[in-house]
Order: sequence, then structure tokens, then C-alpha cells
Amino acid sequence: MSLDGEDKNMATTVVDSEQNGLARFAQRLARWTEKWFPDAYIFALAGVVIVAVAALAIGASPKVIVDSFGNGFWDLTAFTLQMAMVVLTGYVLATSPPVAKLIHSLAQIPRSSRGAVTFVAALAMVVSFLNWGLSLIFAGLLARAIARRTDLRVDYRALGAAAFMGLGAVWALGLSSSAAQLQATKASLPTALLKITGVLDFGKTIFTWQSLLTLLILMLLTLVIAHFSAPTGGAIRTAADLDVDLNDQPETASARTRPGEWLEYSRILPIIAGLMTLGWLVSQFLTLPFLSVVSSLNGYLLVFLVAGLVLHGTPRSFLQAVSKAVPATAGILVQFPLYAAMAAILTKATGTGGLSLAGHLTHFFTSLGSGGGFAVVIAVYTALLGLAVPSGGGKWLVEAPYVMQSATDVHMNLGWTVQIYNIAEALPNLVNPFFMLPLLAVLKLRARDLVGFTFLQFIFHLPVVLLLVWLLGMTFSFVPPVIP
Repeated sequence: MSLDGEDKNMATTVVDSEQNGLARFAQRLARWTEKWFPDAYIFALAGVVIVAVAALAIGASPKVIVDSFGNGFWDLTAFTLQMAMVVLTGYVLATSPPVAKLIHSLAQIPRSSRGAVTFVAALAMVVSFLNWGLSLIFAGLLARAIARRTDLRVDYRALGAAAFMGLGAVWALGLSSSAAQLQATKASLPTALLKITGVLDFGKTIFTWQSLLTLLILMLLTLVIAHFSAPTGGAIRTAADLDVDLNDQPETASARTRPGEWLEYSRILPIIAGLMTLGWLVSQFLTLPFLSVVSSLNGYLLVFLVAGLVLHGTPRSFLQAVSKAVPATAGILVQFPLYAAMAAILTKATGTGGLSLAGHLTHFFTSLGSGGGFAVVIAVYTALLGLAVPSGGGKWLVEAPYVMQSATDVHMNLGWTVQIYNIAEALPNLVNPFFMLPLLAVLKLRARDLVGFTFLQFIFHLPVVLLLVWLLGMTFSFVPPVIP
């Protein structure tokens, strides 16, 4: 029997009254976002428009702005491919048979509805330290596996939001941090940025005790919020309630039809590729500093890609997983060129006095001086810019030239400035659904189904993040950049 509008409102009120404060607030946010949230691509388009209008406001001519837009559109082509590969390698690894078996076993562990949500959030964040792409897919498949259990009734939206916490809360403090990887890789750094910062390996960013302490605090905060905001009782909406098909039966491999296919089903080539990659990795560790090896983005992607090939066992199985992973990279492929165009307008569209928007912003941040005020303003600015440019790597290339120049001018530690960015960079992910796209494809949900829960996390994370970047920033001293 269907309910009319008045009955639905009454039912909603009854369900809300059964929840505690956090859960009730999350439900209301979920309903609001379902009605009002646009597609993630709209944010990127709007960002281009806003930057262009700002450039006009400082006196840049329309010709200079459109030239900067068009000429800079493909500036991030290499980095776009690298970020797409982070998603692809994570998907391929997460869907390999050994990992699928692990996910099925892990799904049997939780014993309560809220315990299941907390469990998914914890594993999402732990895996995210290694690879945020792997975290998205792994946690999404874990959420689906838990939702298939007939002995446990769990809110599927809360599970999905928990699966996003690896990327939504702490991803930029892990090994796949785009900004930290970029700063540690000389070949990936634009020449102008390299002259400002030099190369900053993970010992100056990800592996500082201040960064690791921040990671721990944010993980604990995320788990508490995820636990107490998860709906219970009549407020629970299962995957069945949301009309989500949870059938994850693997495809049966097609039969071989010709002799030429035998290598496609052979384990020989993957094993050889795996041994070659292992040999290369050993050679890297023997000849280069440890931090240089673990900070290499290309090496990182090579290891994860070949690991996926080995775990799938055969080239045919691996290629099937790749074909399924490619759609999850679509958002990156069509939005990163817009970020490149924004970066070009910011840095190249000069107006009155020969200054670009980046130049004006550099003067503003430098005027703040060093210390806590600088750190807090950079964090707030990073979070706000992330609403328009929801990409850790793409946004860092937009933001880094003037932020790092300002940090150098006021003698703020450059490694910690990167980490200020990383800590704050995750905040807009809790509001802007761009990087939810691969996860949503796995969960078969819409961004509006999750954003109510993730926005609640944002409300609590924001003041904690600002406090941490301020207090921990006082423990650093300035080290001049080392130009290789």
C-alpha cells in the first residue's frame, strides 16, 4: 500500500523520533542533498566560470583569459593518466579472486548494525593509507557483502558513506596522496613549482610524526561519528529498500575457441611479469634511498598494476577487470582538463599591474605572516577551493605555486605546508561528490544517498582539522628548499 504525502511526512517524523541526535541530523541532511545536490561535473564547470570572472575583475582581458583556458586545457595530460591509473589499479586489485575471498570472510565479522558501519569505515581508512582507489572499491565491495547477509539488517546508505571514509577523511595522509607524490617526484613537478619547493620526499611530509598523529586523530573521530550516526530500527533503509541489486556473482570465463587463446588463459606471463617487477623493486631499494622509492608515483602504479595482474591469475581475467574499471575513471578524464584550464587562468591571465590571480593570492597569504594564522587560512582556502576543484593532484597544481611561494616568504616549513594542504584537502570530498563516482558505481547508489552522512562528518572534522594544523605547525622549523 502506497503512502500519500501527509502519511509519508508522518512516517518520517516517527522514524526521526526513534533516532539519536546524530542519526536524526544525518537523515535530514540526506533528504536535503537528495533534493538539491547537482552532478559533480557541474562543480568543475562552475569553477572555470568563477576563475574567469575573477580574472576579469583584476583587469585581465577576455582574449588573455580564453587563450589561457585553451592553451592550458591539456597541461595535466600525464598527471590525468596517473590519477586514472590509481583508480584503475585499485579496482583491479579489489576485484581479484584472492581479495574477493578476503572480503567475503571479513563481511561475516560484524555482529550489529552500527558495528558493521564502523567496521567498514575502519577498513576503508586503513586500506586508503596504501591506495585510495583500492580503498574505494574494496570498501564498496565489503559494504555490498555485508548488505547481502540475511542475519543482519544494516542501513545501506550508512554503509556506503562508511566505505567512502578512506577517501573522504584521510586519503591525502596516505601513500597515494597526490600532492605528496607529486612533490616527491621531480619528473612530475612543473618547472616553476620545482624552483619554489625543490623535491620533498615522504620523510618531510607523510612520515612526519605530526602527520601520523593527525591521521590517528581523524580516524578515531571518523569512527565515532560513523557509529553514532548510523540509523537503527525503523529508520534503517536496506539495499532491498533502495532497489539495489546485490548479485555479485563473478562472470564465467568464456571457453577457448581457438589455439591462439591459450596464452590468454595461461598463468605463465603474469608470473613472469610479477617476477620482473619484484626484481626491479628490489633493485630500486638496493640502489636508491628508501623514501625515494616509496615516493615514486610511477613505481607505485607499476607495482599495483602488476600485482593486480598476478592476483587475477590470467591475462583474460585481468583484462575483464580492467574493462569494468575503465568507466570508474570517466570523471577524472573529463574533469582534469578543466582543472588544468583553471590553473592556467590563475597563473597566466595577468591583469592590472602585470599580476595574475595567483600573484594577488601570493601577496594576500604572505601578508598573513607565519605561524598559526597562516596555517589556518591556508587550510580554509584549500577546503573552499576543493568545492570547485575536487581533485587533490589537480588542485595542488592550481594552488601550489602561490601557496608554496607564500610559505617560503614567511618561512613556514614547506613539508608541513604540503601536509596542511593534505589534511584540509579531504574536507571538500565530504561535501563534493566527485570522487564518490567509482564507489557509487560499485554500490549502485546516487551521491545524494551518501552526502547526508558525509556532510555530518564534515561538520565535525572542520574545527578539528583547523586546530591540528595550527597547533602542530608550531612544532616545525623552516628548512630552505633543496633544488636538485
